Amino acid sequence: MTMTIPTFAATGLAPALVAELAAQGITEPFPIQAASLPDSLAGRDLLGRGRTGSGKTLAFGLPVLHRTAGRRARPGRPLALVLVPTRELAQQVTTALTPYARVLGLRCATVVGGLSLQRQADALRAGAEVLVATPGRLHDLINRGDARLDQVAVTVLDEADQMADMGFLPQVTKLLEQVAPNGQRMLFSATLDGGVDKLVRRFLTDPVSHSVDPGTATVSAMTHHVLHLDAADKPDALARIAAREGRTILFMATKHRADRVARQLLARGVRAAALHGGKSQPQRTRILEQFRTGQVTALVATDVAARGIHVDGLDLVVNVDPPTEAKDYLHRGGRTARAGESGAVVTLVLPEQRRDVSRLMSVAGIKPHTAQVRPGDEALTRVTGAREPSGVPVTIAVPQPAPAARPRTAGGEGGRAHRASGRSRRPRRPRSA
Repeated sequence: MTMTIPTFAATGLAPALVAELAAQGITEPFPIQAASLPDSLAGRDLLGRGRTGSGKTLAFGLPVLHRTAGRRARPGRPLALVLVPTRELAQQVTTALTPYARVLGLRCATVVGGLSLQRQADALRAGAEVLVATPGRLHDLINRGDARLDQVAVTVLDEADQMADMGFLPQVTKLLEQVAPNGQRMLFSATLDGGVDKLVRRFLTDPVSHSVDPGTATVSAMTHHVLHLDAADKPDALARIAAREGRTILFMATKHRADRVARQLLARGVRAAALHGGKSQPQRTRILEQFRTGQVTALVATDVAARGIHVDGLDLVVNVDPPTEAKDYLHRGGRTARAGESGAVVTLVLPEQRRDVSRLMSVAGIKPHTAQVRPGDEALTRVTGAREPSGVPVTIAVPQPAPAARPRTAGGEGGRAHRASGRSRRPRRPRSA
C-alpha cells in the first residue's frame, strides 16, 4: 500500500504550486489527494475512485500541471488532456486549475459543445498546454484539422462512468488511441461498470488504484431523509421547501417537468430557474451564476446538474422525482456536503414509489431517516426548513438564445457518440445532459 503524506510540500510538488495552494487557503490535502499524489507525480498510471466532492480535481490537476511545467505547446497540439462528460464539469475543471496553471506559465483551453467552434479552434491554434474537453467537440476539432493529440503526455478521464452512461465510450476510445503511446493515463470514476473496466484494461499500464470512501459510502456530514407524502400534498410541500432560506437544488426526471415546476414556483414567489440540456450554453452559464450569487435560490434541475457543479454552502438537495439508479442518487447528493461541509439529501416519495426507493437506498448503502409528512408539518420544517412562500409572483431574467444556424459538426455536450461516415441515416445521439 502506498504511504499517504501529510502535506503538499512533502510530495515534491513544484514549490510554485505549493505556494499557490497556500494562497488559495488550501494547506492540507484531502484523502484522495494525499493517497494519490505520490504515485501520480511519479508518472504512474492511476485509477482513482471516490465520491463526488472529495477533491478529485486537484488530485489529478496538480500532477498534470507539475508534469507539464517547463514545456511549451505548438499550435493545436496540447501536452496534457482532461476529458470530461459535460460542459459544466469542463468549465469547473478549467476554473479550478487556471490559478495553478498561471503560476507555472501554462495555458489552459476549454473545448465543449454549445459554444463557438471557431473560437475554440482559434484558442487551440494560439497554443495551450492543457486542454479540458468533452469528447464530441474534441473530435469535431480533430476532424477539422484544428487539433492533434500526438504530443499529449498526460491524459485524464474524469467521471468516466458518466461518459459511459452518455454513450461517449467509442469517442473516448478513439481519442485515447491518438495520444502519445507511452504517456501517463489517470482515470477517475465512481464505478467501473458500463464498459469503464474495459478502458482501464486497455489503456492503463499496471495502474495503482486509490479508493476513498470505498464502495458507496458517504461522509458523516451528509444526512439522508425520505419523506413520504400523498400526491395531492406534493405540490404545496415542494413549494414550501423551495421557499426555505438559502439555496436548494430540486432534481426532476425530465426537462419538461423542470420547466413546469420552475414556472409554478415563480408564480408562488420563489426565485426559481430550470437547468437542463434543453437550455443553450449561455443560458446555463447565466442560470448557474444567478444560483451562485443568490439571485436564484431554487435550482430546478435534471441530472445535467448532478455532476460537475460546485456551489459553496449548498446544504440541501431534494429529489422531487426519485432517481432510478443508486449511482444517480449518490451523484445528485454529491452537490451538497462537499469538501467537509455538512448537508442533507431529501427524497420525496409517493405511496407507489416506496418499494422502488427502498430498494434504491439499499443498493446505495444508505439508511435514511424516514417520516410521513404533509405541508405545514413540523417534521417537514425541521428537516428542510420549509416555510410558506410569499405568493407574490417573481420574474428571473434569463438570456434568450440567439437565432443561429446549428453547426453541422457540433452536437450535445460535444457531439454525437457515433457519427455517420458517408451514410445518410442519422446516427443515434448520446443521452445529452
